[in-house]
Amino acid sequence: MAKYSKKAGEKVEKAMHEMKEGKLKSGSGKKVTSKEQAVAIGLSEARKEGAKVPKKKS
Repeated sequence: MAKYSKKAGEKVEKAMHEMKEGKLKSGSGKKVTSKEQAVAIGLSEARKEGAKVPKKKS
């Protein structure tokens, strides 16, 4: 069974693309440079839209 939904994968892909173009910003407004942070932002956006994403690690 898939761990993430298709919608979540699309959000992560979009966030990665924005990061590579230098357009992705974090919550504080700073430019995102790490792949891990871009993935986290994509999953967070997918979670807000109700996509199938596992809970955040605390």
